[in-house]
Amino acid sequence: MTRRLEGKRAIVVGGGQTPGTTTGNGRAVALTFAREGADILVVDRVLESAEETAELVRKEGGTAAAHRADITSEADCAGIMDAALEALGHVDILHNNVGIVPAGRTEDLPVERWRQGFEVNLTGMWLTCKAVLPHMRERGTGTIVNISSMAGLLAGGETIAYSTSKAAVHALTRNLALEYAPHGVRVNCVAPGMMDTPMGVDATARAGGVERAEVAARRAAMVPMGHQGTSWDVANAALFLASEEAAFVTGVVLTVDGGFTLNAVAQ
Repeated sequence: MTRRLEGKRAIVVGGGQTPGTTTGNGRAVALTFAREGADILVVDRVLESAEETAELVRKEGGTAAAHRADITSEADCAGIMDAALEALGHVDILHNNVGIVPAGRTEDLPVERWRQGFEVNLTGMWLTCKAVLPHMRERGTGTIVNISSMAGLLAGGETIAYSTSKAAVHALTRNLALEYAPHGVRVNCVAPGMMDTPMGVDATARAGGVERAEVAARRAAMVPMGHQGTSWDVANAALFLASEEAAFVTGVVLTVDGGFTLNAVAQ
């Protein structure tokens, strides 16, 4: 490791883990940031899951604390900032990783599910940013990395709510980047593609009642590079955007998809 985040303090929202699944994006980011020198506050809706990630960081010699929050609650998001100041002293990096997939076509999708998708995928992300940005603005420095999806760049009848909410995350990222650039704050976004993660593979297999291996093989066949990515690919992209190597990068949507979106456009 090159210790690219040495001395930095980072909040990783959605840093927990579904038990018994492959490593998800949030946990991979927390571990990668810690390995690169950052102190971490792991935030998750399930405290035990956040604590498990924090303990993994500590076992590797890093510094981490855990905090429970529901990002659809403005009070909980304000509490994230309070907890970060107590545990870390200040905040250099905010990483937003929470998301759900409200599947269904327009005529079949309940309005409650549509609203829930936007509450979690968009409004919750805006609320965490809203809670942390005054601190970053006052310090004159900071970086935010939002996790979106290649779905925000494409269209699909079964994922209209998901795709639309993720496209809105891209717009949120660009607007925050423009608004806070004069204050020394950078805001960027990673848009993963076909990833071998709990949300990408495990949840799809459960929903379809099929074997995990079948889902993984089907997804891999859709990628021009011939295989799915992993949470570590997402974490490495987030690391670049959070680091000083990206000091002149703001407002970008970085696709990490093995060429999937290129293939989709070509078709």
